[in-house]
Amino acid sequence: MTEAPELPLWMRRDGFGPVPELGRARDAEGVVEVKTPFGLAVYVVTRHEDIRRVFADADTFSSAKASFAGPARRDGMLIMYDPPEHTRLRKMLTPEFTVRRMRRLGPRIAEIVDAALDDLERAGKPADLVPLFAVPVPSLVICELLGVPFADREGFQGRSARMLDLSLPQAEQLKASRENREYMAELVARAQADPGEDMLGMLVREHKDDLGTEELTGVADLLLLAGHETTSNMLGLGTLALLQNPDQLALVRDDPSRVEAAVEELLRWLSIVHTLPPRKTTAQVEIAGRLIPEGSLIIPSIPAANRDGSFIEDPETLDVTRGAPGHVAFGHGVHHCLGAPLARMEMRTAFPALLRRFPGLTLADPAAEPAFNVYGVVFGLKSLPVTW
Repeated sequence: MTEAPELPLWMRRDGFGPVPELGRARDAEGVVEVKTPFGLAVYVVTRHEDIRRVFADADTFSSAKASFAGPARRDGMLIMYDPPEHTRLRKMLTPEFTVRRMRRLGPRIAEIVDAALDDLERAGKPADLVPLFAVPVPSLVICELLGVPFADREGFQGRSARMLDLSLPQAEQLKASRENREYMAELVARAQADPGEDMLGMLVREHKDDLGTEELTGVADLLLLAGHETTSNMLGLGTLALLQNPDQLALVRDDPSRVEAAVEELLRWLSIVHTLPPRKTTAQVEIAGRLIPEGSLIIPSIPAANRDGSFIEDPETLDVTRGAPGHVAFGHGVHHCLGAPLARMEMRTAFPALLRRFPGLTLADPAAEPAFNVYGVVFGLKSLPVTW
């Protein structure tokens, strides 16, 4: 049996939060130099103010020039583009993710949430909240948005899990990535032949002269992966966090006016995305008083930044009443998450609906250690057994 690799510093967790070593680095020097699993030296940036700067300055901190393991296929991978290419592609996608458009999706999201809650209730207690609720809700939403057959969900969920599991051999991760891209290429070909009313159909109809097949495939691949993997982990992990903080849970369950702020605080406190793809410095730059050479790889630690005491008071405490304005859970600047309005809408609907349907919701075994998925590129839970 192959031994799981050691996690890089920026992925290590202590419960819900980053390991103390990251907190100490943030509070002391702000930047720490470490080696990647590929033997490359990288600079981990940990302070909130510095990370916002890295995210905002694409000229100095390039996404397109950065890579851990050599050249990679980037067609359509928006998070690996720099302006002006990034600006061109994002401009095509932005209309589909406006707050107004997401509000129109609200009733359908509520229906999807209610159907998942019905399935959870029918399954009987105890039940595993992850496969019965946390995973299917965002999966069905993104499937409908992109025009992906929901019957294919198990296939893409399995591939996504393998792509993002660092405990697996790299060859297996890459194989899953290739398979997923091949699947998306088939969907794109179908959309080009007969564009429907979903997002792929819209992109084909409105941008067929500006968006090539490879780029469209990459866009679809990224949106499918990001659209279900992140929100599903937030729903599972966020529910666990609330169950372990019953006073906070009661506020979300009983007071609709608290839900919006609660979602923002959960995003900050959990910071399920450890980091975004690395940036490469295009010139010598100073961060937190340290000179970083040109051509260096920069890793922003989102969990460390979101628990920075200079950004927010009492950062280690989960307080759903404060709303955590300015958190970087969705990134910042040109690479601020395109799907943030959709993710917020899903969470603002799903958390209170779950807690009101099952007001007695509790952990099936409160003494059991949480089943954290520590090797996932997106932090989450493998399972969450609950009862009510």
